[in-house]
Amino acid sequence: MVRTAGGTLFGSVALDPTGGPLFRQIYRMIRSAILDGRLEPGTRLPSTRTLARDLSISRTTAEEVYAQLRAEGFIERRVGAGSFVAAIETVRAPHRAQPPAAAAGVRRISRHTEAVARLAGFPDPVVPRAFTACTAAVDAFPRAVWRSIMARCLRRFGDQAYRAGDPAGYGPLREAIASYLNAARGVVCTPEQVVVLTSSQQALDLAARLLVEPGEPVWVEDPGYPGARAALAAHGGRLVPVPVDADGMLVEEGVRRAPQARLAYVTPSHQFPLGTTLSLERRLALLEWASREGAWILEDDYDSEFRYDGRPLAAIQGLDRDRRVIYVGTFTKVLFSAVRVAYAVLPHDLVKPFVTARRLVDGFTPTLTQMGIAEFFAGGHFGVHVRRMRELYRERRDALVEAADRWLPGDVRLGPVITGLHAVAYLPDGSDDRAASDRAAREGIDARPISRYQLGEPSRPALFLGYAALTPTEIREGIRTLSRAL
Repeated sequence: MVRTAGGTLFGSVALDPTGGPLFRQIYRMIRSAILDGRLEPGTRLPSTRTLARDLSISRTTAEEVYAQLRAEGFIERRVGAGSFVAAIETVRAPHRAQPPAAAAGVRRISRHTEAVARLAGFPDPVVPRAFTACTAAVDAFPRAVWRSIMARCLRRFGDQAYRAGDPAGYGPLREAIASYLNAARGVVCTPEQVVVLTSSQQALDLAARLLVEPGEPVWVEDPGYPGARAALAAHGGRLVPVPVDADGMLVEEGVRRAPQARLAYVTPSHQFPLGTTLSLERRLALLEWASREGAWILEDDYDSEFRYDGRPLAAIQGLDRDRRVIYVGTFTKVLFSAVRVAYAVLPHDLVKPFVTARRLVDGFTPTLTQMGIAEFFAGGHFGVHVRRMRELYRERRDALVEAADRWLPGDVRLGPVITGLHAVAYLPDGSDDRAASDRAAREGIDARPISRYQLGEPSRPALFLGYAALTPTEIREGIRTLSRAL
């Protein structure tokens, strides 16, 4: 009920005792009536006494409501005359009838943004299932150790843990990362070259922002990582798909298609998604091309800590003599997804502009989390954890291979699973991997089609199977279900 001339305003409305503060409920009701036109400008409102009586509230609450509405410009209060809806047309203008596009829920965005959105790939599920991509085994992380470290950091560092941090990263963590990469990944760097970030995606975005001019060609593996493509395209890069075979990216084909490309994005230690390794011959050819053309190499080393046959392969960055490589790594695969800490190793002359650009994006990585990871390194826990997880993932890899051999159809085979947290199941030539993925989804299986990672000519149809977050029992059950779907 709405009446004018100071009479009843909402006499038939029942307030919800569980709907939050009464003040807020009444304020919203009156504001909505003004915005949608039920209360016209100049309408006299009931006195606070009348409003309190009609709604069975205290007069103090009614006074607070009117005071807030007046402060925001919705009503005017005149001494001796009462309270009136403000005669300000702009109050109601945004809420008048909308044009058809807005009314239908369609919001216009730029064509460029629409194109980038199509490249963004699959959303990450909150709760993994068989065979969700690239998810670490959270259940195996040493949580008690982590809790103890974080509590100790709060006690030890006090106010420092709560303050804004260095955009380049927490010093002891940069030192720990540099030391680890030199010893374990063959990366040649100093702590000053390490920049700590919130994700590897942020590293890719910042690199594209700094190094790629609109319209410049950039090499991307095909099939390849959608996040890298989206980052490069978002900053105007013209994507040049370069095919991948058993020895990784076909560097000669990249040179043929775009010899003067500005940048090449590669996952050399464990190609995403096919799982191949870039051969030494092609690594050297890639470096020679970058040096000759003044191009950049963006090396994404996202999960190479977990190599099950032999030692992890050294990074391309360690072979670079001309400072053309930007090396990107992350802790989300090694520790746990929610840690949201990654890093980039940069040539010295890129560090300052990279940090400046990073400052404009989000300022810094949470200081307390960085302190925790630094202490995780200092206490020897990181090395122990990586070795333990390598054995755990090896066991799960073996369970996947055994289950695939036993239950998958004979014309479906796994590709090599030497490194990383996922495998690829190849389907017979001529199959539709998207249709197969849809059938698996109806059975509750997340088996992504490799064709969704493709830009150019379709390669052999296949499905992407992440296994690291699954127990051997869950892996076997998942493979049996996938077999029925196929």
